[in-house]
Amino acid sequence: MVTLSDTVGELASPEVADFATNGLYHRDPIRSAKVVFTRSHQIFGVACLALLVGFAVWRPLGVLNFILLMFSFAFLVGTAFKYYVSVKGARYDVVEKISAAQVAALNDADLPRYTVLVPVFREANIVGQLVRNLGDIDYPKDKLEVLILTEQEDQETRDAIAKSSPPDNFRVIIVPKGYPQTKPRACNVGLQLATGDYVVIYDAEDRPDPDQLKKALVAFSEGGDKTAVVQAALNYFNYRENFLTRMFTLEYSYWFDYMLPGLDHSSLPIPLGGTSNHFRTDILKELGGWDPFNVTEDADLGIRASALGYEVTVINSTTMEEANTSMPNFIRQRSRWIKGYMQTTLVHAREPFALVRRVGLRKFLGFAALIGGTPITFLAVIPFLLLTLISVIFGAGVLSQVFTSWVLWLSIFNFVIGNQLVVYLCLMAPYKRSNFSLIGWALLNPLYWVLHSIAAYKALWQLLVKPHYWEKTLHGLTAEGHAS
Repeated sequence: MVTLSDTVGELASPEVADFATNGLYHRDPIRSAKVVFTRSHQIFGVACLALLVGFAVWRPLGVLNFILLMFSFAFLVGTAFKYYVSVKGARYDVVEKISAAQVAALNDADLPRYTVLVPVFREANIVGQLVRNLGDIDYPKDKLEVLILTEQEDQETRDAIAKSSPPDNFRVIIVPKGYPQTKPRACNVGLQLATGDYVVIYDAEDRPDPDQLKKALVAFSEGGDKTAVVQAALNYFNYRENFLTRMFTLEYSYWFDYMLPGLDHSSLPIPLGGTSNHFRTDILKELGGWDPFNVTEDADLGIRASALGYEVTVINSTTMEEANTSMPNFIRQRSRWIKGYMQTTLVHAREPFALVRRVGLRKFLGFAALIGGTPITFLAVIPFLLLTLISVIFGAGVLSQVFTSWVLWLSIFNFVIGNQLVVYLCLMAPYKRSNFSLIGWALLNPLYWVLHSIAAYKALWQLLVKPHYWEKTLHGLTAEGHAS
């Protein structure tokens, strides 16, 4: 049996801790979210606000119509972009890249060393499952290093790991206290201690396909030296539990089975998922690791890799996770994700013309529509829903006193069409995985988007008052048990 003293690594050195917090900022401050609003952001924001207030005093109704028109345009562009890219992903089965024969052809003696990073915080209730799931990975144990990254004060989780009798290739690393206390900061500690040529990150509740690491190696080999990241799909084992888990599964099915393949096929920047991303270790270090100040460090890293000329690809492998079962837990998680998209937009738009020169106008517009457009789309849902309901219940005459009729009807039309496009995407979602019982639930997606809108307003508020705050997502809440 492996005891806790055998598996707990040394407390990270001051140098490792400093890299974990400030590595990216020291290397490339322009791409770090440590400073969310730069001086130019502040000047631009104050100037726009002053201009808006000035016009509002002069022509208040004109300003309201202009704001509504801009939100309407952004909403339709955002939803139409996702629809277009997802349909491309449906037409081209681009994730079916790695066959069982290619995996079988790999010789274990020739495989490189691989490091698995698992950041955990207050996960004592599920780490036993974690040890079992990662123990099923099909990879030579002498070439597989599993680093479980625990926060310094989280003794309870370390005790639970010790009780689960982890194999000899598992090590528990203590992440020293520091600000910000985030998942990417813990991952940066692990990156400095990793000995593998490749690195993959998993969450505490994950169960990856056993051959996922080998499939990733084949993808790296086929992709060439410019392939920096390989992303596997995510899906949920408890999708039948309630309304939220069903909608979560529909969303992720369309995202990983259609949206990401469509982005891949179109050679557009791919925002990574929070887990099951496989990296070349040397390139990951070259990129500066994860940004500990960005609360969607995964999406940011995918965009950063693309901006520096590297490629992200997807493979036909799935990691099963636990879908959120709790509404408050969902709002906490989703508000963090949306806040991170806002941070990522602000960071990568600091030098827009330089970014266009590096990646090209097409990729820049794809980034703007997806990363910048997603928060705006969600912010627009509640106002547009209220306008639509008022028009239906009381008639458009009530609103025509405030809004020009063509602006009002165009906005309502865009909102209705946009929702129909997203409902259609959700109707497509179950087909690749044959989860046909979920098809009818796709019609409820407009209600699901209302939850996103609530989360988006919370995200906007937090962006202003506590941009680096990481809201913890609770795991182990499902009543259906865990993947096994």
